[in-house]
Amino acid sequence: MPTSQELANASLHLTLSASLLPSLVLAMVAFLPPIAAAQPRILVYTRNYTADGKGYVHDNIASSVAAIRKMGAEKGFAVDASDDPAVFTDANLKQYAALVFSNSNNEAFSSDAQRSAFKHFIESCGGFVGIHSASGSERDWPWFWSMLGGRFVVHPKMQTFTVEVADPLFPAVKGVPAHFDWTDECYFIDHLNPDIHPVLVTDRTKLTSLDLIKLDTSAFPNPLPLAWYHNFDGGREFYLALGHNKEDYANPILYGIIENGILWAMGAGR
Repeated sequence: MPTSQELANASLHLTLSASLLPSLVLAMVAFLPPIAAAQPRILVYTRNYTADGKGYVHDNIASSVAAIRKMGAEKGFAVDASDDPAVFTDANLKQYAALVFSNSNNEAFSSDAQRSAFKHFIESCGGFVGIHSASGSERDWPWFWSMLGGRFVVHPKMQTFTVEVADPLFPAVKGVPAHFDWTDECYFIDHLNPDIHPVLVTDRTKLTSLDLIKLDTSAFPNPLPLAWYHNFDGGREFYLALGHNKEDYANPILYGIIENGILWAMGAGR
């Protein structure tokens, strides 16, 4: 049976141990690895739909999605990709810092509820990036044209033209040559939002085969905007009309413009 002295010593030991416990816990926590912050997440949306099934579908979609996934791995953002309009609900869109419409076309949504969820996302300071035929999405929805910055009308035949950087201070064109030759579809876009800030432009008078498209090109601005940004209804929007050729998604110029445009739309490229 323990003596009185032994009991007293045991009690003192327990008291000291209890008093040291918070310090020990703090010391252990200090050696734990830091908890990684959740990655920002974007949605790459690629729906192409017409009721008669005759809408043009680009063969560059897989290449564009793969390139954006690579960007996410390099720059620290997660990438989801879908062509299902059911992803457009208020609850689902809350997880995304930006939406990227990559070569979407024609009817992007299948219900007004989905359109409302998309609109709410923009109004809640969400970012948006449109690539190439995204300007051909939702051609009957004026709000969408204003948000994206304009609506696709037509393009002349594939050709090489000179692209000029109109705003070298905008993050999406960081490191891009002031002038470069590019082979692509040169989009003519109407209903241009007067608030857009052109980033890339070309001299439309130097394009060829314009007589074949049966369009009064003089009604369009010159230089012709090929990429722009603006702020609209609370959101941050960037649009790039280039990107028809699937091989170009590995080209450092196009790759860099899209990557930096996404970062800007997410709020990370200020």
